[in-house]
Amino acid sequence: MRTLIVHNTKSGFGSDAIFEFERALVRQGDECVLRVLPDDSGATEAVTDAEDFDLVVVSGGDGTVANLLYALRFRGVRTCIFPSGTANLIFGNLGCASEPWAIAESCVAGAVAETDLGEISWVDGRGLRKTRGFALMAGSGFDATLMKDAIPNKRTMGEAAYFAAALANAHPKVVTYDITVDGRTFRRRGIACIVANNATMQGDIDIVSNCTMADGLLDVIVLATTDAVQLLMPMLSGILDKKARAGRPFIEHFVGKSISVRSSSPMPMQVDGDVVTDLTMGYEAHALP
Repeated sequence: MRTLIVHNTKSGFGSDAIFEFERALVRQGDECVLRVLPDDSGATEAVTDAEDFDLVVVSGGDGTVANLLYALRFRGVRTCIFPSGTANLIFGNLGCASEPWAIAESCVAGAVAETDLGEISWVDGRGLRKTRGFALMAGSGFDATLMKDAIPNKRTMGEAAYFAAALANAHPKVVTYDITVDGRTFRRRGIACIVANNATMQGDIDIVSNCTMADGLLDVIVLATTDAVQLLMPMLSGILDKKARAGRPFIEHFVGKSISVRSSSPMPMQVDGDVVTDLTMGYEAHALP
């Protein structure tokens, strides 16, 4: 088997687990190529020759993995996600065992699943249109603020950095969102509007119900609250109702293939945990089945 491993050394805690995986994967007569991503990403360039390999392994955090998956979209390349980041939610949503040797065994056995991706576009501060793919969630508002403020502490605190950022932003900005879902428009006020390909967070808790990576649809999640403290209620409800069968307090959601969002004032934005540099007035997103 000929394998390409694309690895981001800057993701997560910088563990050597990817090398344990490589040792478990390679058999006699196999060939394995390891490429380390440069600091400025370079996802597209790293997988230019992906079709020359039997397997491509994308190793990093959720942002790195999403960028690489997007670069591989519609190319029919068998791909393994290796969890080298802080949260590793994309990997977790696939339901795989996390031990390096177990992931290697799945690759050798040829176990596969077909999943959707999302694509999101926006206009940056210079008036240029930007487009990126996402595997989990992207959007504007409070979640992007948390991602940005957690960056300095992620290497030392891990996932706790996000909770520290939430405590530091107890009163987030509230705006009006005009949300168009497959031609129908809704107006809502809240602190964030997120599009999700999958909405399962840590602890196997679903933010909204029936959001999967294989239905050809995106879920629009509106945090319809004026206070970050109120978000404790949906978090607590998630402990008792992990699949959100009874809904979530202060959270409203819509489902569709094509989404357009406009906010009443500029808001920060994130794509699978990667924070966009400029504030934005909105975005368009659609599902890539």
